[in-house]
Amino acid sequence: MDDNLKELGASLAESQKSAVRGWDLAYGELTLQADADHIANLLRHLRDDPRCQFTCLIDICGVDYPAREKRFDVVYHLLSPQLNHRIRVKVETDADTPVPSVVEVYPGANWFERETFDLYGILFSGHPDLRRILTDYGFQGHPLRKDFPLTGYVEVRYSEEEKRVVYEPVKLPQEYRDFDFLSPWEGGDYELPGDEKATNS
Repeated sequence: MDDNLKELGASLAESQKSAVRGWDLAYGELTLQADADHIANLLRHLRDDPRCQFTCLIDICGVDYPAREKRFDVVYHLLSPQLNHRIRVKVETDADTPVPSVVEVYPGANWFERETFDLYGILFSGHPDLRRILTDYGFQGHPLRKDFPLTGYVEVRYSEEEKRVVYEPVKLPQEYRDFDFLSPWEGGDYELPGDEKATNS
């Protein structure tokens, strides 16, 4: 399979010179580095070309590299069920430069692009309805950015006692939790619910 993917990577680099900046093969998966301006045409080619047939968009996600000038990667994962191949396509962008939407190529990209916008603040030009999808109305910031603060924001929840939605400061009660770091093979010095059945038989 690796030989087929190597051949495909070299072929795409040659036939899609304006879109493909580079490619590599690792862990049995082909990764293309692409130009953001040509992403829609490249994905259309990957979907329609008989040698590719990447008809299934698995997901779109963001990656944050704060030290880079173009700090974000937008990563597209595609599957060809007919050829049993997977491919990853990456484009770089910054917080102000939108990436062209691929909703016309893969309609399922709609919510993936909204999620990437919501959590990273990456913009998609030409998207039919680019708005938040996971965070609350009026939420400030983008929670998956590496510079997003863990305190100082509010969370929204429904209060059963007050029978209404309440806004509360975000709390991180991690330091108050009691973690059991014992190996599951060694076992703890306590009895778990259900253990009494084993000792009574």
